[in-house]
Amino acid sequence: METAFLYENNVILLISCPDRRGIVASVSQFLYDHGANIIHADQHLDDELNLFFMRIEWSLNGFDLTVKEFRQRFKQIALKFKMNWRIVTSKDHSKVAIFVSRQDHCLADLLYRYRQNELNCNIRVIISNHPTAKKLAGFYNIPYYEIPINKNNRKISEKKTLLLLKKFDIDLIVLARFMQILSADVVKHYPNKIINIHHSFLPAFSGANPYFQAYNRGVKIIGATSHYVTDGLDEGPIIEQDVIRISHRDEVDDLVAKGRDLEKIVLFRAIQWHTENRILIYSNKTVVFS
Repeated sequence: METAFLYENNVILLISCPDRRGIVASVSQFLYDHGANIIHADQHLDDELNLFFMRIEWSLNGFDLTVKEFRQRFKQIALKFKMNWRIVTSKDHSKVAIFVSRQDHCLADLLYRYRQNELNCNIRVIISNHPTAKKLAGFYNIPYYEIPINKNNRKISEKKTLLLLKKFDIDLIVLARFMQILSADVVKHYPNKIINIHHSFLPAFSGANPYFQAYNRGVKIIGATSHYVTDGLDEGPIIEQDVIRISHRDEVDDLVAKGRDLEKIVLFRAIQWHTENRILIYSNKTVVFS
């Protein structure tokens, strides 16, 4: 299902570089000289690492450069300040694959928000190791592939998965409660392009059964965490987190039920920010521009 988008035809420039005087002035002057009407501008400085981060967005209306021309002419400034940078338009929609297992609450929430044009992306395929969500995918008219996974067929399953991702030209993978660990081979194909939802407030209670771990520890707050996937289990750069209070009266099932709403909103926010190009990654951390 392709969806229509309500986003403006804007241009977004993301920058990270060593901090020094003149960065903002040089970028702003360059944009002014070419007729840019700046809509949003935000910046952050990591004093400890002396790193500067910037996101700036402007309208194409009245701007006298194409994106290709911008890339050529901006190089001089980028080299001067040793920038890592990228430019995208708000109409460059991420092509998304959602992985899911038996629990489909996060998937259902994302598909509804997608139909309501709340996500700047195209969800092209849903991949699962169970048939549970097949009817849900059919309701939204999105291709659904069931690829069973066990200890004997894992390599074959991942090969099939990678072929599907290539077929649908995927550039963002969302693990919507996909209860399988991706191999390093899959992760290396999509660096900083895989977003996971973990049902705890990381770094507490990583790995399996975090609600059970939280219950046994007697915590008074539970949380959910969205993060990029790396080779380390639940150790990738954190994008978003949220929490909810619980009490001694809550059993494990109560924690699971209360946690579902957190998982849905935390995963949605992470995907929204990624697809709107609001995230810069460094030193296993993220800068998320509002």
